Parts: sequence; C-alpha cells; structure tokens
Amino acid sequence: MKDSTLCLLIKDDKILLGMKKRGFGVGKWNGVGGKFDFSKDKDILGAAIRETKEEIGVSPNSLNKVAFLRFHFPNKEEWSQNVHVFLIDKWDGDPEESEEMRPQWFEVKEIPYASMWDDDKFWLPHILAGKKIDADFVFGDGEKIASHNINFVSGF
Repeated sequence: MKDSTLCLLIKDDKILLGMKKRGFGVGKWNGVGGKFDFSKDKDILGAAIRETKEEIGVSPNSLNKVAFLRFHFPNKEEWSQNVHVFLIDKWDGDPEESEEMRPQWFEVKEIPYASMWDDDKFWLPHILAGKKIDADFVFGDGEKIASHNINFVSGF
C-alpha cells in the first residue's frame, strides 16, 4: 500500500482542518497531507512538511507522530493506504487557502465529524487526548467503516 501523511495543526483548544476542494476526499473536512513522493521526499517526515506547505502555506517546525493508520478499501483498492499522522504545534506562516484546501479552525469540542471521513470519530479523540495509536480500518459501502481495530502504543 502507498504511504501518506496527515498533519493536524493544534493551537490552544483548537484544531485546524481543511475542506478538500478537489481530489481524494473532496467535500470532506480533513487534516492536511498527502502521498509520499519518491521524486520529492527523502522520508515520510519530509513528505509531511512538503504537503503542509503546499496545501495551506505553513512550514511546520515541530511534528509529533501520534498515529499509524492502515486504511483498506476492498471495493476501491487504489484508495488503500498507510497513513502517518502528525500533530503540529509550532509552525511559520499563517494557514491560507489553496486550490486544493480551505483551512478553518475548530474548537476541539466542535469538530465536524459528520462532514469528515467515517474513521475520524474513532481515532481522532484518542490522539487529541494525548494517546498514540496503531490502527486498521476497513471501509465498506458508502465510505462507511465496516470494521476497525485500534491499539494504543507507547511511541513511534
């Protein structure tokens, strides 16, 4: 499976999500990130930094890996991927809209789970509570979770 990144900017009790305007996940609120690109990235951390700059115009200074998620889409295998999730609490620049994503701050208690990928409601609260996780998610029809398994880990 391909490797991808997902970065979540955190400030005070707020989280930055972006409305996907095109491509994979269009019409959903999500963190910023994308595919590891062998021609541009030397490692997954480099991919996370590059994607954050491209999608919202900020340069991360502090990335903390908090999750490794495996997403399986039996009905659309090309969507299956391994996702490395990072929390970012220090960065340079101000989040700006790009042609791919419109960023918006949300209070942690008001995260719009109904307008996000179905898996987010299962794992995101755990990482926001300070836990690190390793998890598998299988998607069924209608991009809904058919099954999942979450393990808590001490670190990456």
